[in-house]
Amino acid sequence: MRLRDLVYGLYAHRVESHLDQRQVPKHIGVILDGNRRWARAAGSTTEQGHQAGADKIAELLGWCEETGVEVVTLWLLSTDNLNRPAVELNPLLGIIEGAVTDLASTGRWRVHHVGQLDLLPARMQGVLKEAEQATDGVNGLLVNVAVGYGGRQEIADAVRSLLLEHAGRGTSIEDLAEILDVEHIAEHLYTRGQPDPDLILRTSGEQRLSGFMLWQSAHSEYYFCEVFWPAFRKVDFLRALRDYAARHRRYGN
Repeated sequence: MRLRDLVYGLYAHRVESHLDQRQVPKHIGVILDGNRRWARAAGSTTEQGHQAGADKIAELLGWCEETGVEVVTLWLLSTDNLNRPAVELNPLLGIIEGAVTDLASTGRWRVHHVGQLDLLPARMQGVLKEAEQATDGVNGLLVNVAVGYGGRQEIADAVRSLLLEHAGRGTSIEDLAEILDVEHIAEHLYTRGQPDPDLILRTSGEQRLSGFMLWQSAHSEYYFCEVFWPAFRKVDFLRALRDYAARHRRYGN
């Protein structure tokens, strides 16, 4: 073990020992950013960068389990990413399929897809459906895999689902307008029935949501980390939790 690794390990232990378990976020949303920039800096290929990012996911989920986090939403592929050139997109899709399959095969985590399934290739759709079915009875950490996900699209899909539901009941537009509130829309989101994220974490130094969980993040705390996702360490994760615990959430009051 290198001296630097030993120092980081000791520091991580110190930070973790001072965490207030009552202040740990129950739901964390993670924007896994910086795979390609990490690859360029390391002299690796884009595909190797995406694979390194996928390999980091299980570590993160293990840290979440250790600290009492109950729900994690991982943004693996946006709707905008689907416009990337096939030479990059196809290997990325394969890496994501492998990552989702690996998550399900552990039997530790309950996998749930969030996103627009119809936008994805048939093979990817099958992998996501199989992962959900295989882990449906698992009582462990709930892991939302956001694949083919866009925040605006989610809200549009929720409104469409709401309208179709009420049309099936024979509700007029006028009657629906009279009763419509935020909870009606929330009941049709991809994450319906789940708590909204307490903390949204983005790696790579970018300080924006890029459309991630636009509806659910109304009262979320944000944490932006300079580290590229494949290089994200436990100490970086613990720093995010420490920063979150030090904040005073007022929910607009």
